[in-house]
Amino acid sequence: MARWCYRHRLVVVVLWVGVLFGLGAAGSTAGTDYSDNFSLPDTDSKQALDLMVEAFPQRSGDPNTVVWRVPEGSVRDAAVRERLDPVLEEIAGMKGVGEVASPYTEAGAAQISEDGRTAYAQVTFAEQANAVPKELVQDVVDTAGEARRDGLQVELGGQAITRIQEPPTGTAELVGLGAAAVVLFLAFGSLFAMSLPLVVAVFGVGTGMLSTMLLSHVTDVPEVAPLLGSLIGLGVGIDYALFIVTRHRKGVLRGMEPEEAAVIALNTSGRAVLFAGGTVCIALAGMLVMNMRFLDGVVIATSLTVVLSVLAAVTLLPALLGVLGKRVLSRRQRRRLAAEGPEPVEARGAAARWSMTVQKRPKSIALVAVVVMAALAVPVLSLRLGATDQGNHREDTTTRQAYDLLAEGFGPGFNGPLQLVTEDAAPAAVQALVERVRATEGVAQVAAMPSPPGSDVTVINVVPTTSPQSEATDRLIDTLRDEIVPQSGETVHVGGVTAVFKDFAAVTGDRLPYFIGAIIALGFLLLLIAFRSLVVPLTAAVMNLIAAAASFGVLVAVFQWGWGAEALGVGKEGPITAFLPVIMLSLLFGLSMDYQVFLVSRMHEEWVHTKDNARAVRVGLAETSRVINCAALIMICVFSAFVLSGDMEGAMAGIGLAAAVALDAFILRTALVPAAMHLLGRSNWWLPAGLEERLPHLAVEPKEEAQEPGPVHADGRATESAVPGPRAWAPVEEAGSVVYGFVRAPDGEPVADVVLTLVSTGGRQVDRVTSLADGSYILSAPSGGAYLLAVTAGAHEPWARHIMIGGDALVHDVVLSEVGASR
Repeated sequence: MARWCYRHRLVVVVLWVGVLFGLGAAGSTAGTDYSDNFSLPDTDSKQALDLMVEAFPQRSGDPNTVVWRVPEGSVRDAAVRERLDPVLEEIAGMKGVGEVASPYTEAGAAQISEDGRTAYAQVTFAEQANAVPKELVQDVVDTAGEARRDGLQVELGGQAITRIQEPPTGTAELVGLGAAAVVLFLAFGSLFAMSLPLVVAVFGVGTGMLSTMLLSHVTDVPEVAPLLGSLIGLGVGIDYALFIVTRHRKGVLRGMEPEEAAVIALNTSGRAVLFAGGTVCIALAGMLVMNMRFLDGVVIATSLTVVLSVLAAVTLLPALLGVLGKRVLSRRQRRRLAAEGPEPVEARGAAARWSMTVQKRPKSIALVAVVVMAALAVPVLSLRLGATDQGNHREDTTTRQAYDLLAEGFGPGFNGPLQLVTEDAAPAAVQALVERVRATEGVAQVAAMPSPPGSDVTVINVVPTTSPQSEATDRLIDTLRDEIVPQSGETVHVGGVTAVFKDFAAVTGDRLPYFIGAIIALGFLLLLIAFRSLVVPLTAAVMNLIAAAASFGVLVAVFQWGWGAEALGVGKEGPITAFLPVIMLSLLFGLSMDYQVFLVSRMHEEWVHTKDNARAVRVGLAETSRVINCAALIMICVFSAFVLSGDMEGAMAGIGLAAAVALDAFILRTALVPAAMHLLGRSNWWLPAGLEERLPHLAVEPKEEAQEPGPVHADGRATESAVPGPRAWAPVEEAGSVVYGFVRAPDGEPVADVVLTLVSTGGRQVDRVTSLADGSYILSAPSGGAYLLAVTAGAHEPWARHIMIGGDALVHDVVLSEVGASR
């Protein structure tokens, strides 16, 4: 497939462009129909909600408020009314506004605080908050703002108002892409190479988000789902393309033709991308274990975006590589390749030095890594699940100020009232229940609402003395359910937004262990099949749990304890959103599996060829740590940018995942995992013989195909027909073989001190030697098959050829010249 996409690049590019623009046209025509339903079946709050919707359908929408306050005097003063009455009338007359309940009417007397300095009007739009046009909301905000003057503060709150405070759609994505572009340019040194992962990510995320928009019309998709989909899609889309482009560039730098390098890159790194994408989707699908309808839409949006990102990486990317050809290298790299020939295969620089350090001091490095991760995980012990509201918004937002004004004027619990809902209750029983509730500690106000005509449903509004996010409010809900309601002898359900989120958090906490067990078991099974080892998947599972604990520790410190929350612009501290641990754990386990696959697959490849654990771990870390760290840095930039999304849950997910990726890549995968594997030795690759026979084969590395050795000359030298063309060859399963001969100048004189490197078609260095004084050399191959022989000579033109090694030794002389190379 990679070769077809490479050769038919224009067709592939046109198809992707057509799909993107087609989905864009369909999405803009159909619009969105997102649905935020946090309630759960078979919970007390859900039963209360169902009864209220049945009895009061007109009140099932999201309330919005206009709040005003005077520092002295009263809001009943004529001067205040003269400014507010016309404003409220104008808002009520706007098309799309259903009702405005003013405090200056007899029915609205309770909308003025006891001290007379705070009042509010309730604005009900004709549609749900996410369907109200932003232009209408802005008109309401602007009109209410006209009433402001010195000594009169006017603010607005509600879900619809929140929408106009959000940054323009795509701001977080654009900032993340810009930061990723800088990292990619520093890594590649080429504008063309830098653009490839970004283009692939844009197509993957773009088609994913547009598809999610269309799917929202046929299934329940929460409004946060496309945000989370773009967050994970940008991260994996850029990273997957980065892995493939890096492998492709290495192939070109080592003397391969661009088409051959692309095919091999897709056959190696592309396979790992498919496997990694599958693990991410499996981890995301683990959310279905929670049996929460709200999360089903998140699974759809995120999984679909990951699938399309992987599809773009394995189809669109090889087509773009075909468009660029050798321009995937920077100009300086192309000049150096022409002047000096293929570059050496072995890893050099800081990555190789660090890998040697880990091999020499595995115990001390492992100890330091464990201590750091344990220290960061300590805050997770105080994790409290709940819900964020407008009280967590930034202090400079009108929604936060409206929230604070209502809390100051009517009490902290006013922003999260509870509803006691009963059916077929006698008036005397309702009144007795009201009196018991009023006498309950933690209750500020209680009042029964009149039942609508023809309905037997009674609703009792209860205003706590504490805020919706307070633990005392949670205890009040428990007291009402466990003590007060049973004493009434009636069937009464405790509802309200605060009770809904409390139930959601309780159900999440109860089901979370099953969810974690499911995704760990699935990840363990996949790695077990892929790497034929019990220890490797067990190590990965432990590392994933460590990374999760440390990242949630960071999340608690920032968002629950408030360490730097205002400085980051994410608002006031509060509990961690109840559904966030499930989503974050899915994404975190999927991303951690990505890095584990890319790291261990290279180690496994080396282990299969050498059976030397120390070398396998050292080489695997040296050759993958740089690209893993680069990929992690890109993800950190992308995730951190979602602080700018204007969405508290998006900011939490962004900061949490950025911390998780940083800790996972920089501490676990490049320090603790290789150190542990050095300490475990050969047991890393142990698998019982009985299990080996029963496991299916799912190799991350390409299948090794047997190849017949090509014809040779009478003197043993390979003929031209033995040199493979663009096809990717693989070594045969035979005993080790050698290639030997002499390196000579055109006049026949031997050339000494020439570096000869034998490279497998997968890009792995097999052997490397320096020619002797008489020009002789001998290289060892682990098996027969196709290889690349690269020669670097200081005073001569560099040289590279494909050779085919059979079961016997191959004689291969190299002739160097000033203008080129010949056999």
